[in-house]
Amino acid sequence: MSAQPHLREDVLQRVQGEYREMPGLRLTAAQARRLWGIDRIDCDALLDALVDAGFLVRTRDGVFARPD
Repeated sequence: MSAQPHLREDVLQRVQGEYREMPGLRLTAAQARRLWGIDRIDCDALLDALVDAGFLVRTRDGVFARPD
């Protein structure tokens, strides 16, 4: 996955690891920011990168989850 340059690889790996360990994990962007302790800009970039890579999907109600 090619991440945004300002995203730290360790954060990306942590997020991917948490989604792999908890297959039913579904988070809004606000919940993700609180869980991972990152600001809005970085969190939005991280979630967008994971969606672009096909690792996550964003539902119509704004929830980020693993694809079925």
